[in-house]
Amino acid sequence: MSTSSPYDLIIFDCDGVLVDSEALACVVHAEVLTEYGYTITAAQVHERFLGRSAREARLEVESELGRVLPDTYTVQLRATIDRVFGEKLTPVPHIAETLGRLSQRTCVASSGTPTRIRSSLGTTELIDYFAPNLFSAMQVERGKPAPDLFLFAAAQMNTPPARCLVIEDSVPGVTGARAAGMAVIGFTGGSHCRPGDADRLRAAGATIVIDDMRDLPALTAQTLNRDEITVI
Repeated sequence: MSTSSPYDLIIFDCDGVLVDSEALACVVHAEVLTEYGYTITAAQVHERFLGRSAREARLEVESELGRVLPDTYTVQLRATIDRVFGEKLTPVPHIAETLGRLSQRTCVASSGTPTRIRSSLGTTELIDYFAPNLFSAMQVERGKPAPDLFLFAAAQMNTPPARCLVIEDSVPGVTGARAAGMAVIGFTGGSHCRPGDADRLRAAGATIVIDDMRDLPALTAQTLNRDEITVI
């Protein structure tokens, strides 16, 4: 436990916060969905499904299609992401350096599956900073933007929500963390981020938005007031 910080636990999203995966994943999702009869672009996947679980995205697509996607859809999606991530996935710039400077306990709360979280962190050599504290939306009834995943992670780490600080890159993630009663720092340093994302994260409840992970350690010593929006 840190003695100089108002936070005992820092909860990181995975995709787009620890690993620079979102742009790659949006392209894959768009290509596979289009192949299965749901025409969509990578930009539209980004707009609609960023920060949400694949399970929830699939249910929404199936509702619009009026039919259930075959099991081969999930198999192909996972296999394609495995291949693309294995070839191209990189850590977010400066994240390893940043993690090494943090004094608080850390964990991951991601919309990805447990297998995907572990694989992504293993590929980018970040797994040792977090394992075994890897929490997935598959472990709760409702994924982001509901608070369930963040509350689950805090409970597993025996930390009150008020003593948790969340790092998120998506509106659903920020919304869920705020609903859990946690402070949130928005992150816009991933390759998928676009102009206006910082404003959207602040509107969702992020007190501070950063685009360089090296700014994080100093900020964890501050009490982040939701009503005092700060631009970094």
